[in-house]
Amino acid sequence: MTGLVAGAQAGQETGRDAELVLAFLNTLDVEQGTDALNDEADWQEWAARTGLAPPGDRDHARAVRTALREAVGDPLASDGVPLGSAPIGVTLDDRGVPVLAGADAVGQVLAASVRLSVLGQWDRVKICPADNCRWAFFDHSRNRSRTWCSMRVCGNRTKARIWRERARVRPA
Repeated sequence: MTGLVAGAQAGQETGRDAELVLAFLNTLDVEQGTDALNDEADWQEWAARTGLAPPGDRDHARAVRTALREAVGDPLASDGVPLGSAPIGVTLDDRGVPVLAGADAVGQVLAASVRLSVLGQWDRVKICPADNCRWAFFDHSRNRSRTWCSMRVCGNRTKARIWRERARVRPA
């Protein structure tokens, strides 16, 4: 039973980490044309709404977001900005449990990214390949083969476009 409880807790942690990483990656919304990192007030509001530590330097956050989006497959993410580093500290609480300490919002996102990587879940974080979408999503499929953020929207649009292009090229 202990293994089941530990597995359930790990699943909950993975879920929270994935939600945080996705929320950070999706501070850039290509479809809506918005970017929470374009304005200091928006960045502060996003971090507060997400329940994170003080957000820290916005330019650094933008560089980290770009690097993470590129790492999960967004070919349009690279802007040549150096990643730098984010201070992350770990302390032990009174029960001896490791606790993240002294990290700003970006550090918390990076810590969540590391936990996903350590748990073998990082490859489930993906970017929708639709040029007008680019939404980050978590691939829950068993074989990790999901491509689109939504098959009903982005996948369907792309498949219909490809079908129309093929139909146009074929002789009648």
